[in-house]
Amino acid sequence: MLFSVPSRMVLSLDKWFWWHEYWFPPGFTWEDIKESGSISYPKPRDLLHIVPYALLLVGVRYLFQRFIARPLGRKLGVRDKVRLNAPPNTVLETFYATHSKKPKEGQLISLSKQCDLPTRKVERWFRYRRNQDKPSLTTKFCSVSWSSLCYLISFCTGLVVLYDPLQRSMYWYYMMELTFALALTFTMAFDVKRKDFKEQMVHHATTIILISYSYCANYLRIGSLVMLLHVSSTALLELTKLLHYLNWRRASHLLFLTFSSVFLVTRLIVFPCRVLYTSLYISMEFLQPFFGYYFMNALLMVLQLLHIFWASLVIHMLYKFINGTIKNDARSDTEESDESEEVQEQNNKEKNGTMHFSNVTNNCSQSNSYHSETSQSNVAQQLTGRAHLTNGC
Repeated sequence: MLFSVPSRMVLSLDKWFWWHEYWFPPGFTWEDIKESGSISYPKPRDLLHIVPYALLLVGVRYLFQRFIARPLGRKLGVRDKVRLNAPPNTVLETFYATHSKKPKEGQLISLSKQCDLPTRKVERWFRYRRNQDKPSLTTKFCSVSWSSLCYLISFCTGLVVLYDPLQRSMYWYYMMELTFALALTFTMAFDVKRKDFKEQMVHHATTIILISYSYCANYLRIGSLVMLLHVSSTALLELTKLLHYLNWRRASHLLFLTFSSVFLVTRLIVFPCRVLYTSLYISMEFLQPFFGYYFMNALLMVLQLLHIFWASLVIHMLYKFINGTIKNDARSDTEESDESEEVQEQNNKEKNGTMHFSNVTNNCSQSNSYHSETSQSNVAQQLTGRAHLTNGC
């Protein structure tokens, strides 16, 4: 008796969720997509395999990055920069963790009084501390190597499936795409953080729901086309970033221009003019509106809004690239070089006419430390002060 009420609730919820009017146009039911003879259709229970597949893929990714990508990066010349660690300081560490990673001038003065340190040293501590949190070049190379491999496989599979009417190949394509999307969602908290983290989360959630819904309702053709359009530009993006980390500048520049063209064409022309238009208008010439029509098109509109947002970043980076002023990914909080803040400080001092070799009010040890750091920054500026290709979006 105790278990009868919950079981009835589960059955009622299950019946409500799978009610055919939510999934199919009027006149169609689940009976219409049951297997008959040699004809097979997608089964919603197939999606139960996705979670273990995704967890397995996360493990494969770890092994790939540890035993393949990392040694390959070393052979190809990927080297991490030597970073100076911030000295232990409880007050500054607490402020860094709970308030701000980039304190304002008034906060720097207040912290310098609390720690009995010059403002310059407090500012330097925060710079070193921020650099400690930035992923190393090797970490970024390993991550991009894995994503490049996955997107290339996905793109090639999508091309085959697009011209292959066999349902079995469509099944594996859907399972692969959904597994990869879910695995990316699992690992986003540990991957390189970017400014568009929230947008990426919305994109992954929308993609997972859209792929799952289109699979269960047998909207395989439009689903596979949407996935192929997205993967085509994303694969180029990941390869561009890979070449950038290898410092193959000419190839990365060329691939960045190719990526930008493909991204803008597929996301701003093909997707809205072909996919969205067909789904919104052409489909109504043959079908009547139903819940799935509104639900799926709402998800497609969310994707299009994200496309417009990312397209604005791509156009902005293209403008900077053409003018030779591009240095880092417009989305990224971590792509800047370790010395960039120091170089900027030096440039600001030169611009304001306040650059000097020593301060008569400082003691000898502080002066020597300051000059050593300035000398190292100038050398680093000469070695790394080249315009870097952005990673795109």
